[in-house]
Amino acid sequence: MRPRRLAILLAAGLALTGTACGGGDDSKNDASGGKVTITVGCMPAKSQPIQRREWTEDVAAFEKLHPDITVVGKDAFPCADPKTFTAKLAGGQMEDVFYAYFTDIQSVITSGQAADISKYVGSVKQFPDIQPSVKKVFTGPDGKIYGLPRQNYSMGLLYNRNLFKQAGLDPDKPPATWAELRADAKKIAGLGKGIVGYADYSAGNQGGWHFTTELYAQGGDVVTPDGKKAAFNSPQGRAVLQNLQQMRWTDDSMGSKQLLQLADVQQMMAAGRLGMYLSAPDNITALVDQFQSKYKDYGLAPIPEAKGTLLGGDGYLFNVKDSPAKIKAGLLWLEYYALTPGQGQLNYQRAAKYGRAVGLPQPNFYTGQTAATDHSLRTAAANVPVANYKPYEDAVDRIPGRLEPANAQQIYAVLDSVMSGVLTDRTINIDQLLATAQKKVDGILARSN
Repeated sequence: MRPRRLAILLAAGLALTGTACGGGDDSKNDASGGKVTITVGCMPAKSQPIQRREWTEDVAAFEKLHPDITVVGKDAFPCADPKTFTAKLAGGQMEDVFYAYFTDIQSVITSGQAADISKYVGSVKQFPDIQPSVKKVFTGPDGKIYGLPRQNYSMGLLYNRNLFKQAGLDPDKPPATWAELRADAKKIAGLGKGIVGYADYSAGNQGGWHFTTELYAQGGDVVTPDGKKAAFNSPQGRAVLQNLQQMRWTDDSMGSKQLLQLADVQQMMAAGRLGMYLSAPDNITALVDQFQSKYKDYGLAPIPEAKGTLLGGDGYLFNVKDSPAKIKAGLLWLEYYALTPGQGQLNYQRAAKYGRAVGLPQPNFYTGQTAATDHSLRTAAANVPVANYKPYEDAVDRIPGRLEPANAQQIYAVLDSVMSGVLTDRTINIDQLLATAQKKVDGILARSN
């Protein structure tokens, strides 16, 4: 989970953008057919030396191809720091091509702070093959296009292949339903020695985040389509909690330590004491980089039931003050750096040569021939066991991706209590738990609407 916010200063920003010196006012090098300079957000930080080296190489190669375009990277980190993102946006200080999380993009668009690129985006040859669910993220209520993706992820099931083998389970056949997951978790916990079959979050807003993920998998909704009422007090919501209640108290497959967050669960998995938890593919790299785990020890599967899954990611929008020349130059840069298999961030041979992991199934925002080309290049350069992630990769394109709800962090704070209640109180009444949470979320939505 990544904290998201855009609640303040946007209205002020609409008034300021007419006078503030935004990223798109460099008229003296912006004439049609002349030289143009674009500023681009989210240049890799100095603390990421390999990625920064790749960026520098890409800028040099791009500028050689396009000598009339100069790319100036900006390396503020985190790229969309909640302490500065909204203020920069409201003050008209965003880069010409600026970075945003998926969950912020619609707020930026509806505030009038992003440029409509619809009549230019056809120049990006990969654009028709971008997955509809990802393309929708960058499409405004008016049906126009405002940006392009850089990364995306969808939640799946991360599991320990070694524990599967020890428990007599086939690590190439992970559970496809919640009933199968429950049975597998019980067998893994039966190994003893403090081993936990399945872990879930229930604190720090992360419990609400995972409740949302599991609700989507069951086909449920957090809020109604108009965003005005809570929708999780439903058969799907009860099914999520009943399943957790049974694993926790009937099967004893979730361990006695609860109120867990991401770091807790990662430590358990890296120590070989956890069988399964929900995550995006990048968690595997985190386990290797932070805890010296091995890629071969882990498998990745689609989320059980798979009626939907939480979708996230990031991408680039264009400053509302950008001239046509800057928009065209920015699209050329994004096509080179972010969107073309075999070059830029999708240059898998280079990434492998520099010691980066290659072969994990993300980013994965393409369909059609572009997806096939990207998959072929990534597989050819892979230095991790791609077969371990085949169940996830085979299924990911057919699972509907769902974004986090508006007011996600406030809602997650309420839903934390739902998750923690079920996981810490054997006698909790699920219907009462959901009803209480529904009233609180309805209040949040009433105030925000």
